[in-house]
Amino acid sequence: MKALVIVDVQNDFCPGGALAVPEGDRVIPVINGLQPRFNLVVATQDWHPANHGSFAANHPGRQPGDVIELGGLEQVLWPVHCVQHTPGAALHSALHSALHDARIAQVFPKGTDPGIDSYSGFFDNGRRKSTGLDDYLKERAVADVYVCGLATDYCVKFTALDAVRLGFATHLIEDACRGVNLKPGDVARAVEEMRSQGVMIVYSEEIVF
Repeated sequence: MKALVIVDVQNDFCPGGALAVPEGDRVIPVINGLQPRFNLVVATQDWHPANHGSFAANHPGRQPGDVIELGGLEQVLWPVHCVQHTPGAALHSALHSALHDARIAQVFPKGTDPGIDSYSGFFDNGRRKSTGLDDYLKERAVADVYVCGLATDYCVKFTALDAVRLGFATHLIEDACRGVNLKPGDVARAVEEMRSQGVMIVYSEEIVF
């Protein structure tokens, strides 16, 4: 079984959102074209409480981009984004057309603990708690995982790296992702790190089952 894992294609990560990824909405037509090719499609969703420790606004005197310690780990501070039950946290409406609504079988929230961030769709950043995605995929005999979404150099990267560690044959659909590039070259470095750890880099046009 092959599964498509759509990472964090949410309003706040798309143009006009609180933490917009450049051209983030450009991944949506590519992902919508991919969904019918898979028997199983799942999505992850940043789902932060308002007091989340990764928000610069919750640390007086700090700015987005500053680095602190959170939960014993190094943490980049971000603008307030993807707060639970807000429009910004919703999956982008273009993923919910009549055709594609039923294709997303399950949505896995992450980043729900205010004391630790969660870039990966599988675990928090300390790998202390699971989102349940690993068990869900293995219960359905998924062997191959295809990862796409936002953002290449953060949540997509960590989701793909965890998928490899968990034993899935893991593919990054590069043209179905966009990155933050907080520092120039971050996206390219992320792709190379994934490749070096065993992630296969593919393009949407190559995916034919």
